[in-house]
Amino acid sequence: MAVAPAPPWREYLLYLPRGFDARRKPALVVWIHGCRQQPEEFAAGTRIARFADERGFVVLLPRQTRLANSERCWNWFDRRTIGGGGEAAIVAAQAAEAIGKFGIDPRRVCVAGLSSGGTLAATLALRAPQIFAAVAIHSAVPCGSASDAADAVRVMSQGPRESVDALALEARARAQGKARVPALVIQGAADTTVAPVNSVFLARQFLLFNGFAQDHLPAGAALPPAQVGAFQPRASGYLTSDYQAGRRLAARLVTIPGLGHAWSGGDAAYPFFDGRHLDATELVCDFFAAHWQ
Repeated sequence: MAVAPAPPWREYLLYLPRGFDARRKPALVVWIHGCRQQPEEFAAGTRIARFADERGFVVLLPRQTRLANSERCWNWFDRRTIGGGGEAAIVAAQAAEAIGKFGIDPRRVCVAGLSSGGTLAATLALRAPQIFAAVAIHSAVPCGSASDAADAVRVMSQGPRESVDALALEARARAQGKARVPALVIQGAADTTVAPVNSVFLARQFLLFNGFAQDHLPAGAALPPAQVGAFQPRASGYLTSDYQAGRRLAARLVTIPGLGHAWSGGDAAYPFFDGRHLDATELVCDFFAAHWQ
């Protein structure tokens, strides 16, 4: 009998906001760390507990193990995970457990992640859309863009070799065309670890998944015309590009000038956080709140 490289489970942390009351049917945010991180560091660097306390949502933070990946990366390139099994199924089960145990409002469950955690978040949204109302993906690559570790390194630096549109269309067909999971995609323009072109392919996936007509989508690494808007005055110089499917938001792309491979606006005392830019945690929480019923 073959021995699995890691147990088919992962630990997770659960943060209950101050004044938590299950009778109020709180929202849940699944918050997935990146490579060489622990959930404790990711929580501290993003200051997610402060936002949870202010807004009253529960936070679930999965923990990757060194048994599963020596760098604590999520194995987003594993074929089982790409298909909705593997680590995607494990984290989806964690979310389902929290929903059942803590009185979570099932209409207000969202998922976000950084780097490998961002790609896992995208995979969860595409493969388990019945769970998630919205997704936020920071500095990541599209779902299904690599099928092994070696190819993953190339995709991160160059972008997908082939179109990943088909996976989004297949995921939509699997959901019988009823799925709707709007995506916030955040990418640093100066990221030398994950090439910014990956954010374009991510936005394309969620455009198609949310019902944008394939024959209206430009070929290659391109997007249709966007509705471009400015941020609030305190974050001047940044723009959002909104892409709609019909009259509904399908994907929002935010490219941050000067940001490398780091969470924007985080606590720079922790690795992979850059406090010089707009606060991505606030951006993500605002995006989720706009899509909770």
